[in-house]
Amino acid sequence: MSEKQANEASQYLIALAKRNAQAYAALPNTRAIIVAGSAAEGISDFYSDLDMIVYYDELPSEEALQMACQQNEGEERRLFGERNEGAFFEAYKVRGVECQVVQTTIAVWEQEIAQVLEQLDVTSPLQKALSGMLEALPLHGEALVQQWQSRIASYPNALAEAMVKHYLAFFPVWGMQEHFTTRDATWWLHQILIEAEEHILGILAGLNRQYFSSFQFKRLHRFIQHMPVAPENLAARLDALLCADAATAASQIRELVQETMALVDQHMPQINTTPVRKLLDYQQQAWRPIT
Repeated sequence: MSEKQANEASQYLIALAKRNAQAYAALPNTRAIIVAGSAAEGISDFYSDLDMIVYYDELPSEEALQMACQQNEGEERRLFGERNEGAFFEAYKVRGVECQVVQTTIAVWEQEIAQVLEQLDVTSPLQKALSGMLEALPLHGEALVQQWQSRIASYPNALAEAMVKHYLAFFPVWGMQEHFTTRDATWWLHQILIEAEEHILGILAGLNRQYFSSFQFKRLHRFIQHMPVAPENLAARLDALLCADAATAASQIRELVQETMALVDQHMPQINTTPVRKLLDYQQQAWRPIT
């Protein structure tokens, strides 16, 4: 897809978002509306959904939301989640575009921010939501959106350290090459490789103060481009791992883990990488029957 096509698709989605937002902005308790995702980042294509979030003091009635959907000429409306929990999302199509609209109270959203920034939840998909807010375009309530963006942009040191500590765990597949080559274990091998890649990204996200969740993770290369602290050619090397034979993949993941540990030692020397470094020397030994 060319840059021109991406800009064209994104501009179309943003125009549609502004049109859709009018119906929600007219509701009495609406405080803010954003467009997020690929449209906000300017990288949409003609398969992209339109992602919007509407923030309220109190959720509108189901009847009011149905009316907003009708005003937007929405079709095939579906609901996901429970409104009694203070947040849910609806999806409907407008002129062939899948529009996904999160409906949430401000109280729930600010609790979710605190869950990551204060309670240091390192595994929650909410990290994806916080990352999305940083890229979001405000369509209503700009001052409030900017307050959230400013808070989220201040990535806590405690969260960075918690991310690195949590993801500092690896299965020593590099010491089990013979094990994998003599078994029909391709699926398991790829599961281990994906998990190792996820942990490398989680560690580097902490070192670079970036929000990271493996939930529906996309745009690996774009994510890594924003990492000044990372092994050289990381994105290409992670891609290549999943196409390599077992022995090559095992060797390459070991190299990446080793390089990542060096970065942890350099940028967060207070974290103990010794357990992982010991694993780098692991080599499974075959046993022989004793008669």
